[in-house]
Amino acid sequence: LALFPTNYVVHISLPSLLLSHVFLVNSEHVHHRHSHGNPRLPTATVGGWLGAEQEEEALRRKLKYFFMSPCDKFHAKGRKPFKLGLQLLKIIIVTVQLVLFGLSNQMVVTFKEENTMSFKHIFLKDYDEGSDDTLAVYTQSDVYEHIFYTVDQYLMLPETTVGRYAYVYGVGVNGSALSLCQQYYKKGSIDPANDTFNIDPHVITDCVGVNPLSVPRAPFVFKPFTMKICEECLICCSFHLILQIVLDNKAHSGKVRISLENQAFIKECKDPSVSGHAENYTRVTFDVVVVIVCILSLVLCGRSILRGIILQAEFVEFFKTNLGRKVSWDERMEFINGWYILLIISDVLTVIGSIIKIGIESKNLSSYDECGILLGTSTLLVWVGVIRYLSFFQKYNILIVTLRAAFPNVIRFCSCVAVIYLGYCFCGWIVLGPYHVKFRSLSMVSECLFSLINGDDMFVTFSEMQESSTLVWVFSQVYLYTFISLFIYMVLSLFIALITGAYETIKHQTQEPYHITDLHAFIAECTDTPSSGMYRGLETSPCSLFCCCDRTTTYEDVLLVN
Repeated sequence: LALFPTNYVVHISLPSLLLSHVFLVNSEHVHHRHSHGNPRLPTATVGGWLGAEQEEEALRRKLKYFFMSPCDKFHAKGRKPFKLGLQLLKIIIVTVQLVLFGLSNQMVVTFKEENTMSFKHIFLKDYDEGSDDTLAVYTQSDVYEHIFYTVDQYLMLPETTVGRYAYVYGVGVNGSALSLCQQYYKKGSIDPANDTFNIDPHVITDCVGVNPLSVPRAPFVFKPFTMKICEECLICCSFHLILQIVLDNKAHSGKVRISLENQAFIKECKDPSVSGHAENYTRVTFDVVVVIVCILSLVLCGRSILRGIILQAEFVEFFKTNLGRKVSWDERMEFINGWYILLIISDVLTVIGSIIKIGIESKNLSSYDECGILLGTSTLLVWVGVIRYLSFFQKYNILIVTLRAAFPNVIRFCSCVAVIYLGYCFCGWIVLGPYHVKFRSLSMVSECLFSLINGDDMFVTFSEMQESSTLVWVFSQVYLYTFISLFIYMVLSLFIALITGAYETIKHQTQEPYHITDLHAFIAECTDTPSSGMYRGLETSPCSLFCCCDRTTTYEDVLLVN
């Protein structure tokens, strides 16, 4: 048995064209209660100095205004909901940007996939589209025949292919256009008859460069070549395609696997010239507009969060100084609007993705995947943020309220389930991996088990189990039956019950009195309606749009916009 080389690696590189208030509190008010059973918060009365009661009412108005919906804020102060309008505008332009990028990205991915398929048919001998995972050779003569075939096809590429390609020199060994590399152990000898071997594990790599116009002396070694492809759909694009053909003999099992990998790098054409076609900067201009709108949205949302933190500190200081009570963390977190945090994350992702997209449009970057992930995630978050405005309507916020009520129990439940799930994943990977194609890797095991929870491919999973080992086959039956029974009939049912229970709780709360926090009880004492005119006062200076500090001490000027 001859010692085969560890690897034959064919690298082919192609460019193709194509708040603080102080009050004295009268203790007789502490034990008063509202009609709904919550303690009435004490107010500043006799014993305080002149104006204390008015300042307390001012704080209530500020808090009530802070938690108003955009529509109520418009009735309260007549201010236009510019932030709402900005978010609606952002939804439109971000979605349009994603669609435009998606069409362009789809074209590039399709172009790359079609070129990869073409190269497989050109460079791989006897290639069939259904044999990607099974393409292999088993004899020495087949190994050399495939190598000779690939080199010959490379040398005849301009005459045989229907695409427009050109060689790129200087990327291979000694400035050649193509290189053939062989990886092998530095020293090794195997005697199967005596079950002995002597191997030096250091791997040596030898490469030989091949130029299209020269006859190769060692045609079994070659590496990348680069081509340029010019097509009308990609008239201003130049793709450098790096191909690598690998004949893998690492296992030394008598089977040499053959594979082809393709990497594409986009570049701008040096001298593009198309009759009747002028350069179009519309997309770049549109991307700049998206960046400006997202930065403005980021500033406004950040300002609202900062104002909420300032108002929270004012409210906490009031309770501590005048009432001698601490504000719970649940009440403090009500001042931090999670939707604004979601929008800030979306704005950051959109800005970064738009910058990358501008680089792609100018042919300076080729990070299509990274750009797609950033823009896609940001668009998802923007659309999810629309739910905030629907939550202002009582009949439309059932989803958000239910998820909020069920979230703590769901997290605790999933933490326990994850332990059992991971145990099944590791067990299936180690025991069933060698005998079942769906358990070959940990990620594949997780995908298979998650599909089983949803009732997908159950029979196929059972039937594809190899019966080469009776013990393993029996174990697989016990493994699959216990997992399906546990997760479908118990875990999944309990998970649905948690959501249903939260929904029933919310539904009953609309019919029965429920506990009101000190914050909402304090705000409820303010009976001024949004249209009463009590929230209208001096207008703030124009810079207050971006400033977080008040320019006057009048309470109307320090109303914090949520």
